[in-house]
Amino acid sequence: MDPIREQQLLINRRHFFGRTAAGIGAAALGSIMNPGMFSALGAEGGADAILGQPHHKPKAKRVIYLFMAGGPSQMDLLDYKPTLEKLHQTELPASVRMGQRITGMTSGQSAFPVVKSMFNFSQHGKSGAWVSELLPHIGSIADDIAILKTVNTEAINHDPAITFIQTGFQQPGRPCMGSWLSYGLGNENKNLPSFIVMISSGKESDQPLYTRLWGSGFLPSEYQGVQFRGGDDPVLFLSNPPGIDHQTRRRMLDGIAKLNNKQHATYQDPEIATRIQQYEMAYRMQTSVPELVDVAGETQATLDMYGPDVKKPGSFAYNCLLARRMAERGVRFIQLYHRGWDQHGNLPKRIREQCKDTDQPSAALIKDLKSRGLLDDTLVVWGGEFGRTVYSQGKIEKDNYGRDHHGRNYAIWMAGGGVKPGITYGQTDDFCYNVVENPAHIHDVNATVLHCLGLNHEKLTYRFQGRDYRLTDIHGEVIKGILA
Repeated sequence: MDPIREQQLLINRRHFFGRTAAGIGAAALGSIMNPGMFSALGAEGGADAILGQPHHKPKAKRVIYLFMAGGPSQMDLLDYKPTLEKLHQTELPASVRMGQRITGMTSGQSAFPVVKSMFNFSQHGKSGAWVSELLPHIGSIADDIAILKTVNTEAINHDPAITFIQTGFQQPGRPCMGSWLSYGLGNENKNLPSFIVMISSGKESDQPLYTRLWGSGFLPSEYQGVQFRGGDDPVLFLSNPPGIDHQTRRRMLDGIAKLNNKQHATYQDPEIATRIQQYEMAYRMQTSVPELVDVAGETQATLDMYGPDVKKPGSFAYNCLLARRMAERGVRFIQLYHRGWDQHGNLPKRIREQCKDTDQPSAALIKDLKSRGLLDDTLVVWGGEFGRTVYSQGKIEKDNYGRDHHGRNYAIWMAGGGVKPGITYGQTDDFCYNVVENPAHIHDVNATVLHCLGLNHEKLTYRFQGRDYRLTDIHGEVIKGILA
């Protein structure tokens, strides 16, 4: 008899299952000791990632996106234009406007008077970056950030503009950036969602934010963002209702899972599988979320760094501190919205209030991440959906003026994983109205964010209704000039 055949016959059913059991035990032990061992992306991603591995070696593992909803005024904050002193209250030349499409709020104006910034600028750090007096704490991290002055968009009204920068399209219905990253890279923490959203507001915040901005669009719903609220109960419907204890909740979930599994076996609907996973995630979050939001263990020095509002749940400072704690725990995409940047009137007073809310916590987040060794693999983005016009909306009355929406150029900053620190990218004209060097379209910004996380924006796609969709639609170039 052939020796190999003889050896095969010696391996009976009992031997087979005995050896297999030993292997399963070792695999189970390994998965407990290292949850990422059997993930699709190994050390770079989670087990639920759609990709087998990143398209290229990533510099960042996660993103913290500080979104200033409403449109911060670039010439009052990050794009210094000393020539506006001489041009103050002169008419904006038609050669500069070039027939630009403008909003209905200023389309009826007979004059477009240029208004200078009422705030002083100074240079900061070795980079010599010009930063407004409104942002002294951002000035202190000038050598850690890259300021992009030439971001531009076609959208000129809030909802299309914020939808555009979040999803790559001005109309609702497509997945947002956080959902794309969760879809492509998966989750690093099985006890927390991969995509978390927090909202804070300035003193005057009348611009609505819709939950679809952190929705998954046509992607499976497991990739949508989970909103954390301020207060004692940060996630809706997470806590057990009166009369339901932990054991009762577990039995209830087990029963629901059996019913859902039967439905899934019959219909093979992927949303049923998502529902099962989300129930289990919610159960685990009952333990992980209270620990996450309890900042009592933070040092006083850390709390002081974030500012006086850090202990107020729902404040921007508190949310920034939570963002750092989430980054430590492997949350993939953390988005903070701060509303109130829509200064059509009374800009000097209102922008001071907005900067008071956000300046110190934003800078503290960078310093905190850096001190803990997290900034190298955490990409932080700060910016809004567009900027503001150099001309005043309505009349200029002493130090009181307003600015309309402006998408042709505006300023954001980025820091951390994969971005070159201490640089200023792009130039605008003397009126801070048009790009003259190195334009950066929002598709380019989104492509660059994906690039830092190891993703080729042209290859991260999802087929829907016969077409392969992506975050950058059919556009976008990586901004190589800001890459480390």
